[in-house]
Amino acid sequence: MGRTGTHVIVVGNEKGGSGKSTTAFHLAVYLMYQGFRVASIDVDSRQQTLTQYVRNRRNWAKAHDLKLPHATHFHLPLSKSDSIRENQRLEFDLFRQAVIEVEGDADFLIVDTPGFDTHLTRLAHSLADTLVTPLNDSIIDLDVMAHVDPVTGDPREMSHYARLVQRARTERLSIDGRTIDWVIVRNRISMLPSRSTRLVQSAIEKIAVRLGCRVADGIAERVIFRSLFPTGMTVFDPLSEEMLGGLPSMSHLSARQEYRSLVEALRLPVSERARARMEASRALARSAAEPAAFEHMAQGAE
Repeated sequence: MGRTGTHVIVVGNEKGGSGKSTTAFHLAVYLMYQGFRVASIDVDSRQQTLTQYVRNRRNWAKAHDLKLPHATHFHLPLSKSDSIRENQRLEFDLFRQAVIEVEGDADFLIVDTPGFDTHLTRLAHSLADTLVTPLNDSIIDLDVMAHVDPVTGDPREMSHYARLVQRARTERLSIDGRTIDWVIVRNRISMLPSRSTRLVQSAIEKIAVRLGCRVADGIAERVIFRSLFPTGMTVFDPLSEEMLGGLPSMSHLSARQEYRSLVEALRLPVSERARARMEASRALARSAAEPAAFEHMAQGAE
């Protein structure tokens, strides 16, 4: 499955409730507001949380006549064949076709993966340029990365998911000589210092060193995300009552800043093609705002 220009961001974690789909959707919307072309694929054919988020957004925008950015989205339907092999083949074909369709057109492709190991999960990870692993800030949730000594915080043994990612990195390196930039994102960080918080932080840092990945602060526990899901809105959309279906709060602003900081921590690349298109778009916007000045410049250039 050869690829060229599109940067692939995979959001993965084998533990449910870590905020994968919310993170994937917010990344997509943020990048679109920055002027990038974005596509997304929901590999979780069972839950389809990202797909439902996309549907909610489109339905809300249509019902309220709102102009909102929408990503090109694909989802894998739940296979109904009695043959596991046939189901896997169908899912692979659909996934492959989606990747081919957006390759070279989208600047970013965001893939949301299920909270369990499948053939397609492993394939998606091997395609990642950037792998984002949201992780709830607790010793229990750390188990998805490594078995940790509850006293010292030292990782004893890497988990199944960590080994899956390491295999994907090895495969990627052998295929095109590129590596996967793996970022562990700490969600639901407690604001109150405690021995448990310090233990988790120490454990994550030790795990990151052993696995060769980076650590970034993510999103605090916020009720706002549960209220945004039914409308398909995000903290990056205009904070108006018309858009949100209710009045914005300080939680919106705080969550928006947290996601902005997360995007900065990911250090996503900007291709020359995308940069040129964004600059042309800004120039067009300026000319529309100042038509007389633009016309004068054009005449002077003749």
